[in-house]
This record gives sequence, structure tokens and C-alpha cells, in this order.
Amino acid sequence: MAKALALQGITKRFPLVLANDRIGLDLEWGEVLALVGENGAGKSTLMRIVYGLLPPDRGEMWVAGRPYRPKSPLDAIRAGIGMVHQHFMLVEPFTVLENLVLGLEPGSPFFLNLEQARRRASALMEELGFQVPLDERIENLPVGLQQRVEILKALYREAKILILDEPTAVLTPQEAEELFRFLRAYAAKGNAAIFISHKLKEVLQVSDRVTVIRDGRVVGTVRTPATSLEELARMMVGREVVLRVPKGPARPGEVVLEVEGLEAPPRLKGVSFRVRSGEIVGIAGVEGNGQTELVEALTGLRPHRGVVRYLGKPLPPLARRVREAGVSHIPEDRQARGLVLDFSVRENAVLGDQHRRPFRGFLGFLDGDRLEAHARELVETFDVRPRSTGLSARRFSGGNQQKIVVGRELLRAPRLLVAAQPTRGVDVGAIEFIHQRLVEARDRGLAVLLVSADLSEVLSLADRILVMYEGRIVGELTPEEAKGQPEGYLEERLGLLMAGVPA
Repeated sequence: MAKALALQGITKRFPLVLANDRIGLDLEWGEVLALVGENGAGKSTLMRIVYGLLPPDRGEMWVAGRPYRPKSPLDAIRAGIGMVHQHFMLVEPFTVLENLVLGLEPGSPFFLNLEQARRRASALMEELGFQVPLDERIENLPVGLQQRVEILKALYREAKILILDEPTAVLTPQEAEELFRFLRAYAAKGNAAIFISHKLKEVLQVSDRVTVIRDGRVVGTVRTPATSLEELARMMVGREVVLRVPKGPARPGEVVLEVEGLEAPPRLKGVSFRVRSGEIVGIAGVEGNGQTELVEALTGLRPHRGVVRYLGKPLPPLARRVREAGVSHIPEDRQARGLVLDFSVRENAVLGDQHRRPFRGFLGFLDGDRLEAHARELVETFDVRPRSTGLSARRFSGGNQQKIVVGRELLRAPRLLVAAQPTRGVDVGAIEFIHQRLVEARDRGLAVLLVSADLSEVLSLADRILVMYEGRIVGELTPEEAKGQPEGYLEERLGLLMAGVPA
């Protein structure tokens, strides 16, 4: 029987970058194939080629044994390929049903037959074993249901091959397990799926085989029962990787941040907590439950009500004043809030502090020598590659962009660090490095507020864990509570709290 998808010699060049170098890959009917690799390894480029968003420079593709040369995503859809993107491609003011039929409107040019679409969508949901409210607007749905809509949209278009890009980034552990059950059942019916993820534990849990890409080339394909987390990490990075950063007990000191009844529109509904020096306090929760509003309120980026005290004094509600007080901020979106992509590393390394000494020199001009020395310290200390201070930030991979942001914020020697999604979209090697730096900063006495949708990250780093649901803190847990309990005890309790169920 012909393979579901076969690629041979796929090559794609961009200026100064060989993104895909003669890649060969095959996907069998009835299997879930995981695709893993570091940021910049070429995974996304390869999938964009498969889905018709980019043309290959060289190489051949086959779908079900037939030559396949897509010129657009419409060709991919016609070939039976569907893709669920990391950032959902939904029209938020439209209903679920309207999103499902968009581009494939049933009926005539003069009459839209939504009832026909409703019957087909209902039958699909019955077959798949999950439900979404067809008449609800997308903007009113939690992210877990929005992802179901994306999957349903692909299957409504009769996708037999499903590509999922970082699909669990916005899910609770329970929702992720539901997704895995769906993928296994989908493949068991004779379909096929490609699962792209940085979460190696999930990769081993859901996939039949794993293909690893490094520096634009396939370095190997392994069957999941015969491999391990450590082997996959080594294949991805080309060296041994510490998957869980060694961390001693916290030594909390004085209260650095005190929050009482903090409210910020539209989702933050009154939270209270403290963060002390020498500890990492983690905020867990599915995205969209007030975490963004919390971070922006604390860093002076959003108006708010309530009390915020920093070292015993009210924290000024202006971003520049917050920064000057000694608060650093790793924003959740490095490209929108953390970097000016067309600025060099030299310029980005002092972003937010460029008006202060020692960077502001004689007559108010920037001191070029100081900027260069500071940028050189950043790229060396935080292992930014390539080791160039003159390259623009957009020329670096996502992981190295994140290192620039983390390095800038930690080199300021702050008293408080607000770290929002510090390793989002970052490969396993960069995750290891950033986690080590955060633990070292904690051990030097830094107070860290860690906000992350990655539950494994929170469990690995946090000394105390607060769970947010619908704009409120609904529980507090510590890793010590898991001692003497069955494996997965803490993850299960946190997952229930994240879903609004008392644990």
C-alpha cells in the first residue's frame, strides 16, 4: 500500500540560510509521526512546504502514491491534508459553524444552506466523540474548544492527513490527554497525523515514530517504544541535555512583591499573593484566564485597581518607572514586546535602559563602546549564537532571540523578575539554558514571578504554585505535597484546578 505522505530530497534556501537540506520523510497510514527539532532546525519550513504555503527549491512529494506539487493550501486541502496551526486561524466574531464552512459555503450563490453544514458537523462530532457549540462565537470559547474547532474544520474538509503544530501549548493536562486519545483513534481509522512539539514527554506518549531534524537535515527516525527522552534530546541538540535542572530548596527572604485585590480589565478579577526574595512563585493556568492582564498590570503596561507594593512601597503604574525601580520583565511575546527586530543585538541589549548611564554618554548621545561591551557580555554569558552584536534580532532563531531578552533582563541585576512564558516556542537546549539561569538568579536572592502555560516548566522551577482560573487564584500547591504520593499526583491536582474543578 502506498504511503500516506512521502518526501524525497526536499531542499529550501533563504538568504544566508539552508532551511531544509535534502530532507526525506515518510508517513504511514494508521500512524502518528512526531516531528521534533530545535528552533531553526527546519520543521516549520518543511510543514509549510507540505501545506502549500512555500514552494520547495528541489525535491519531490507524493500523497497516497500520487505526485504532489501544491501551489497553495487549497491544493493541500484537495489532496486531503489539513493543518492545525499553533496560532489558530479562526475568525473570532464568527460562530463555530460559520468558521467551519468558510471557503466551502454550502448551497447556492444566492442561498447559504447552513442546516446542511450543521447536519454534517454534528455527524462528524458524533463520530469523533467530542462536542463544540456550533452557534457560539469563537471569541466566547475557551482555547481548548477553539482547538477542537480547528480540528473539526480540517476534518470537515475531509482531511485524511492531519498536521498539528505545537497543539498542546494552550491545553490543560486533561485536555491534552483528550487530544491524544483523538489522534490515536483518528490514526486507527486508517488516517495519518504529524505531531510537532517541543514537549518530548508528550511526543513519546502519543506517537508511533519520531523523526528528528537538526540544522535542516533529518538525523534519524526512531520508534517510540525503543527510545527515551534523553536519546531524543541528544539527537535534537547533538549533545547530552539536562532535562530537569538541579534545584536545591528555596531560601525565601524579605517580601519583594505584595499584591492585594488586583483587578485589570477584561479578565483579572482580584488576586492577592506575595513573592519573596530567593524564591520562584509559579502562576499556572490555561492561557486566557487573566495571566496576561496580571503581568501587564504589574509591569505598568495596563491600568489596574488594587494594591501593588514593591519592597514595601507602592509600585508606580508606569512601565518606565517600574523598570527604573528594579523590576525586570520577560514578556510573553518576544517579537512584539521584547525586541525591536530590525535593531541589532547591541541596541536590543539596552532596550528600556538606553536613557540611563552608563549607556547614555556625553551630551545625551549613546556611548557606542559601552553598548558594544555590554552586548558582548550578553552574547558570551547567555550563549547567543551566532556571536554577533551587529546582526539584527530578526536574523536569529527563536531560541537565540529569547536568550537575548532573558540576558538583557537578568544582566540589569533586578530585585524582581516577572517572567511570562520564558521558554515559549524554544527548543530543549535553550530551555535547559534558560531554566539554569533562572534558578541561579533565585539562588542569588532574586524574587521571580514565573507565569507559564507549560505545566512541566512550572513544576520544574516553582517553589510555590498558584493556579489561576477565570481571573482568580483558585489554589496554591507546593512540590513538597507530592512526596509520598503516586506519580502524577501533583499534575492531576493542578490540571483539575486549571479546569475550574476543586482539587
